[in-house]
Amino acid sequence: MSSHTGILAHNRFDPDKAGELDVALAERVKKRNATFGPASVLFYEEPIEAIRAEGAYMIDAKGRRYLDTYNNVPSVGHCHPHVAEAVARQSALLTTNTRYLVRVVEDYSERLLATFPARLSNIVFTCTGSEANDIAMRIARNATGKQGFVVTEAAYHGNTALVTEISPDVSRDRKPAPFVRTIPAPSLSQAPGGDVATSFTTALKAAIADLEGEGYGCAAFIADSIFSSDGIHADPAGFLKPAVEAVHAAGGLYIADEVQPGMGRTGGGLWGFMRHEIEPDIVTMGKPLGNGFPMAACVTRPALLGAFCADTNYFNTFGGNPVAAAAGMAALDVIENEGLIENARLTGGAFTDALRNLMPRHPRIGEVRGAGLFFGVDIVDPETGAADQPTTRKVINRMKEAGVLLGSAGRDANTLKVRPPLTFTEAQSAFFVEALDGVLQRI
Repeated sequence: MSSHTGILAHNRFDPDKAGELDVALAERVKKRNATFGPASVLFYEEPIEAIRAEGAYMIDAKGRRYLDTYNNVPSVGHCHPHVAEAVARQSALLTTNTRYLVRVVEDYSERLLATFPARLSNIVFTCTGSEANDIAMRIARNATGKQGFVVTEAAYHGNTALVTEISPDVSRDRKPAPFVRTIPAPSLSQAPGGDVATSFTTALKAAIADLEGEGYGCAAFIADSIFSSDGIHADPAGFLKPAVEAVHAAGGLYIADEVQPGMGRTGGGLWGFMRHEIEPDIVTMGKPLGNGFPMAACVTRPALLGAFCADTNYFNTFGGNPVAAAAGMAALDVIENEGLIENARLTGGAFTDALRNLMPRHPRIGEVRGAGLFFGVDIVDPETGAADQPTTRKVINRMKEAGVLLGSAGRDANTLKVRPPLTFTEAQSAFFVEALDGVLQRI
């Protein structure tokens, strides 16, 4: 098996190849690199100069439309008029920090909390999912008196100093921190007898025991319910329940990272953990909350947050500001008014079936899996079934040439990661499937 290749490393544009671009685009990339330095990350062999977007489409400087099936941030579609209008209206009325009583912030807090189990009744607003996961980890350590964390092998949870330690996907060849243990993704095809629940829980128990043996203990197991960066592993629904029971038995907490599977994406409720009939101790969310507006949140039980705040004078200047609350309220409006959770279930199910129908003609498709409008398509060597990173990269770039944007994920970076807006239609699904069929025929 090949070594892990991070999402950015596999999807990013190689700046050393800027000279192969046309003169105008090469100059743009050169200026970008000069200001951003090595932190500049552009995708695709030929980067896109995006100028506007609408619904499921992004439009470049030449007027070409791309079907965007990769950006989960604009969850209800790029530049949705209802969200855009709400942001503009509130920004013209009041935009300030969080030290004042503001009706829209309080109303949004109540509305968002009403979507969670009753015991999860306190919310901390932040600006990014990284911040939300950072505070979740600190709450867990405070509550349990333990220091260790368990994550999956290719997990990504953000980029603060603490959260990077539990994000193997961004750590290149660095070993995990001493207080972190990694376990394999819950793969249905690789679990003995297809028993994902047992194999995953067994691995988790072993990791917890190791942390206990080393004196760290397990403060929390943190995962998103669809294991996005590990290659999208959704089924069978319910397999996470014994894992959560195991971490609770060891005195730890379960942190549900809903940045990617949340906001109705899996088609089984507003939050991904709902498919597994479990109740997390802490839930974190990110930018899909506001359809791309920089906002995030951490939800937990009052006792956990109270104990943390007794020891830490926490505040966040812009987390939950009035404009963010207006964006969040509008995004919930759209999900409810347009029936987008049901659309994710129905359109996503038909989309997945259509992709699976390609498999008999294309042995390079090893597996199609997911839930709602979030799924992965494994690209493999047709002779051996092994992960095929080079072909995956070719498929991504040839799909871009065909007018479809997507990326890759998974420990071996051979999974096409598909996350279209929740407004996705059957016609758009058909366009994607036809494009993929053509690309695979030509490779």
